[in-house]
Amino acid sequence: MKDLEQKIETLKGYLTGTPKRIAVLAHTNPDGDAIGSSLAWAKVLRFLGHEVTCLVPNKYPGFLAWMPGIENVIVAKEANELAEQVIDDADIIFFLDFNQIDRLENLSRHIKDNTKAVRILIDHHLNPPTEEYSLLFSDPTSCSTSYLVYRITEQLTGLEVFDREAAESLYVGIMTDTGNFSFSFLTPGLFRAVAGLIEKGIDIPAINSKVYNSYSEGRVRLLGYVLLNKMRMIENGRAAYIALKENEMRRFDFQVGDSEGFVNYPLSIASVQMSAMFIETHKFIRISFRSRGDVDVSLFAAKYFNGGGHKNASGGKSYDTIEKTVERFEKAMAEFFRPGPENR
Repeated sequence: MKDLEQKIETLKGYLTGTPKRIAVLAHTNPDGDAIGSSLAWAKVLRFLGHEVTCLVPNKYPGFLAWMPGIENVIVAKEANELAEQVIDDADIIFFLDFNQIDRLENLSRHIKDNTKAVRILIDHHLNPPTEEYSLLFSDPTSCSTSYLVYRITEQLTGLEVFDREAAESLYVGIMTDTGNFSFSFLTPGLFRAVAGLIEKGIDIPAINSKVYNSYSEGRVRLLGYVLLNKMRMIENGRAAYIALKENEMRRFDFQVGDSEGFVNYPLSIASVQMSAMFIETHKFIRISFRSRGDVDVSLFAAKYFNGGGHKNASGGKSYDTIEKTVERFEKAMAEFFRPGPENR
């Protein structure tokens, strides 16, 4: 990230003086990186003497429930008045692992109403709206927000502020957002950071087991159903998609996070360059895109579904029915896979 040292000095200015009331917010449908980076960053801020509260708009997946400190994270959907009060009272609001304030659903209005709070972004997604923040730590070349928190802390306080629990949080964020170290931006600096986390005493096999081997029976059966009955191949096998309706998910006692990672499975097929997943909710269709190689799903998401994200991992929304959304997707794919650099 350019000008990191200068940004750190600006951050120190915001954090010095009297203790501040600080809110640390992660995005809707929080994943391992959102929760891991938030918990670790909260520890850094508390080390500096501040009053810190972590908030998420809705419940985190069950496979993250073991993480130290997660019991203190306020879930706005379950405690809306408390969450709004924390935001209203905040002197500083940190936004972690997302850059669009509207992604906070009902909390967005309270954030925009709090004009006294300093807004600071720590994120690795593309195209942040710079006018919404007082300070931005934005690095799309970072594998995860958790790694970005590691780098910021290294210069802000030194890594001694991280204990084993903070190191576990950061490792979960890095591990999940890199697909267990199989995605891009796997730099030498990243692996040196992971070595530092190991030196804090984390147990990597145990963490892997807690995250990847703690699913419900319903989730495993849903995965089988999805792969057998719902995966569709299009564009001569170059693309695949999965579309799940609410009533189908209810058949398998669907819990928050149960569909995590499903979109990646079609990419294990040799011919598939791009995969999509459509999840029906009562408000809209939530869409996930994944790809490999030079297929840029961030461009696809922005062009066709008002979304965005990373080159090989992006998302979007649709307010049509799931049938119309899939129909629009298939037409878009036919256009996207036409020869020509403008479609890559």
